[in-house]
Amino acid sequence: MPGRSKRSRCAHLLSVLVLLVALASPAAADTRPGTVRFPADFLWGVSTSGFQSEGHFPDSNWTRYVERRAGEVEDSYHDSVDFRHRYPSDLKLAKGLGVNVFRTSIEWARVEPRRGHRDPKAIAYYDDLVRRIRAAGMRPMLTLDHWVYPGWVADQGAWDDPRTQDDWLRHARFIVNRYKDMDVLWVTFNEASSYIYRELTHRPLDLGQLLTMQKALVKTHRAAYDMIHRVDPGAMVSSNIAYGTLLNGLFDAALFNEATDKLDFIGVDYYYGANLENITAAHALTGELWKIDPAPEGLYYVLKQYHLRVPDLPIYIVENGMPLEDGKPRPDGYTRSDHLRDHIYWIQRAMAEGVPVMGYNYWSLTDNYEWGSYRPRFGLYTVDVRTDPSLTRRPTDAVPTYRSLIARRGVPSGYVPVREPGWCSIGDPLGSCFGTPATPPAS
Repeated sequence: MPGRSKRSRCAHLLSVLVLLVALASPAAADTRPGTVRFPADFLWGVSTSGFQSEGHFPDSNWTRYVERRAGEVEDSYHDSVDFRHRYPSDLKLAKGLGVNVFRTSIEWARVEPRRGHRDPKAIAYYDDLVRRIRAAGMRPMLTLDHWVYPGWVADQGAWDDPRTQDDWLRHARFIVNRYKDMDVLWVTFNEASSYIYRELTHRPLDLGQLLTMQKALVKTHRAAYDMIHRVDPGAMVSSNIAYGTLLNGLFDAALFNEATDKLDFIGVDYYYGANLENITAAHALTGELWKIDPAPEGLYYVLKQYHLRVPDLPIYIVENGMPLEDGKPRPDGYTRSDHLRDHIYWIQRAMAEGVPVMGYNYWSLTDNYEWGSYRPRFGLYTVDVRTDPSLTRRPTDAVPTYRSLIARRGVPSGYVPVREPGWCSIGDPLGSCFGTPATPPAS
């Protein structure tokens, strides 16, 4: 600048350099203690799905995929962890954690194994399951579609055929009518982006079929939202989204971007993040989920960003968990308890900064069938399907940890995460890379 002395220019340059160093510092995602406890009415839960845990499964797209690709999938289905017959004792395990939400799916393939024929035994099973969930003091979170549909729907062309939308809505209306007024949290489609991806790789789909399915899911969700509010007034409805790091924009385009006016809460599934010091999320592409180095701080940025995008909706973490390879400890010593506490800490941080988080579900209560393999084990209770015919539920270290977190309403003040935050999170590049964290709009 003309007229400025050399000393003044040097001082100015030094101040600029100091500022740049400060902006580039990893301290942008520091580990200040959370300043809020979870409210007394916070929803704590566990998640699972019908196909992955029930066993004894009828004809469906997924039983066919597993049979057709027997030489490619790592494990055949067997009877999974036999939740279909062990649900009373499994619900007792959930109740013992202190959770007040139990999430599962009502499987269309089980309820309507043939077009127009509903199986009375299947309906009785789900009736009793929902009744027992409520009797245990838990709120049902029921998913209407967790990537599985009946074999007869597959035969008619699945989502390629417009009839599937009408058939799906007819089935959904039957289920909602049956469990209305039971304080259900309804989820229409589980992770629409992952649903499309699984169909893309297993059917497989061409580009035209992919776009047809995406449009069908959006249209069907929107119609289901209105139907549920007519049949079960006051119920909350959503379609949970899978957070996908670098691909998240594409993931959101599957359904979320076209349905924000037809959601009562934002359901987020967060398993892994990425930052410039940690790109191990790439292992998700190979299915080796246990090799991913968790990035708990990413959840904080994800919550902040979704709140900025849709500030009028509360957020529910519908799924969060960490897989272990066949139940073996991680080589780095990071435990499921560490993972759980660290993620809860970052949720508290987000809430302290104004993000309205209404609930959290751990995935999952027990290990289950991870879409072709029993190797990734997510369960609070581990089950060795491969070698233990008794399918014994064995508690992991995280059982007392989750119980304590619920009872104490979060991590204590002053808690420092075991996993240090990495620099420059994909979840919020501006906030985490340059020291200007996103701020929720004023309410």
